[in-house]
Amino acid sequence: QVQLVESGGGLVQVGGSLRLSCSVFGNIISIEEMGWYRQAPGKQRELVADINSSGSTNYEDFVKGRFTISRDDAKNSVYLQMNSLKLEDTASYYCTVTSYFGKRYWGQGTPVTVSS
Repeated sequence: QVQLVESGGGLVQVGGSLRLSCSVFGNIISIEEMGWYRQAPGKQRELVADINSSGSTNYEDFVKGRFTISRDDAKNSVYLQMNSLKLEDTASYYCTVTSYFGKRYWGQGTPVTVSS
């Protein structure tokens, strides 16, 4: 069993910051890619950012320059530092990891609400 546990979501004002964390527990051979998706009410889930095992990162345009993804392989964890938050960043944020064998796992989601 593999379990992803997210934390760090909450309520923040426009322009504020939050740091999301996600830790992976269980028997997973090797984590290749780690990432964050988000889903706003009434919208489809969308990629926010991901990072591969070499440390290369990828960001969607709507978060470039504001969000930073990082990983700590010793802790089987991935983080998302979110700065300059906007109203449109309000969503549930989901952590995801992909194993060496291509199997993807998802967290349960952590809500982020940005208020004016």
